[in-house]
Amino acid sequence: MKRLALLLTLTLLAGCGVETASTAATAGAAKAREAEQAQNTKERMQQQIDAASAQAAARLQAADEAAR
Repeated sequence: MKRLALLLTLTLLAGCGVETASTAATAGAAKAREAEQAQNTKERMQQQIDAASAQAAARLQAADEAAR
């Protein structure tokens, strides 16, 4: 009887370990996706900033040439 109780306890604990590992893997994958999305957002924002900067420089140059 004690062996059966021990076996049942060990089986339940092993099941908890598998569930914990699965949960950790899922959370890790979600964090990886978040990091990738953040990197993509950063790159898009940098492109927009660069485009706005180039546009401002072109306007400044046009205004400078018009003033001559």
